[in-house]
Amino acid sequence: MKYSKDEVIQYIHEEDVKFIRLSFCDVFGRQKNISIMPQELERAFSYGIAFDASAIAGFGDESRSDLLLHPDAETLAPLPWRPEHGRVVRMFAGITYPDGRPFECDTRSLLKKAISEAKAEGHSFSFGAEQEFYLFRLDADGHPTKLPYDNAGYMDIAPDDRGENIRREICLTLEQMGIQPESSHHEEGPGQNEIDFRYSDALTAADNAMTFQTIVKTVARRNGLFADFTPKPLEDKPGNGFHINVSVRSDDGSDKLPHVIAGMLDKICDMTAFLNPTENSYARLGRSKAPAYVSWSSENRSQLIRIPAAFGEYRRAELRSPDPMANPYLAFALIIWAGIHGIKNRLELPASENLNLYKTTLEALSKYRRLPQNLGAACVLASQSEFVCAHIPPSILDIYLGR
Repeated sequence: MKYSKDEVIQYIHEEDVKFIRLSFCDVFGRQKNISIMPQELERAFSYGIAFDASAIAGFGDESRSDLLLHPDAETLAPLPWRPEHGRVVRMFAGITYPDGRPFECDTRSLLKKAISEAKAEGHSFSFGAEQEFYLFRLDADGHPTKLPYDNAGYMDIAPDDRGENIRREICLTLEQMGIQPESSHHEEGPGQNEIDFRYSDALTAADNAMTFQTIVKTVARRNGLFADFTPKPLEDKPGNGFHINVSVRSDDGSDKLPHVIAGMLDKICDMTAFLNPTENSYARLGRSKAPAYVSWSSENRSQLIRIPAAFGEYRRAELRSPDPMANPYLAFALIIWAGIHGIKNRLELPASENLNLYKTTLEALSKYRRLPQNLGAACVLASQSEFVCAHIPPSILDIYLGR
């Protein structure tokens, strides 16, 4: 349910809400929040809530430290793990300067801009997220270890799959927050799990991806475990992917998905620094079903982009290279812009590739473009990309590419 400002104020009063979290994230997608009391809500809606941005990497320094948070009423959701009496709710917030100018490092606003530009061109994008994570044990002091919670394999069941009840609790918590999970299962790695979402509009999908990681970490900790979303937590086991499913509807009713896929293939190397933003990201690519080459296919999971077996409204393209360290707002915005690039230039799809790229010869692989093999190479490609520089503000580029 999407609320209006007046409905939020009524909800706060009727549901005994005592704390309101205004949530946002830094440029890398690390979630932050400020809690306010109900009596401050009118001020938050009218003027915004000030915070010290100098303490957040990339948001400013002591000479220009004040920014304002403006709650988005439509994103109101209760936090089910907090007390029922004196409840806690959350709203995502936009960020501005004190004079009202949008803050250029607010990546949620950047995604809104991409959505608006797509709409102006007559296109509406939808996204579905699939994020993988490991469950590890804690040591006697409550610190994370690298000991998996179980040794089960792909889609195993209890008692081998010990994460079954954890996933159930996560899914029920998501539902209580108005987020609809589609499916869940044990993944290939020991202690590795996956929960998938039904598709939704780009902004909602990105908000849900942010919320998902918070819920998983919270539920895991309540059960004495640590949820690890890093791309390659165990060197010799499958990595964690953030598979992004993309579909598009156009006002003229024509099928633009082939052009969108072509645009993504054309710009994927330019975008990789934002889809795979850590050194650890590149230990995953090219191993255990994580792609390394620029190619596409129907259903084949060894390819960068695959078209899953689905029809009608469920027809989509799955981009398999991103990992859960990606900021979903940046990732979805760049995918939208790449899709618009493909549509406007009527880019044609190259021939599909149905061979298994993990088992073919080096000679056969030599004809494919390869994704960047380390973060440094990815940053160089992004810094030289007219496409990236045209869409990502210089302040964000400096933070990502100046590392």
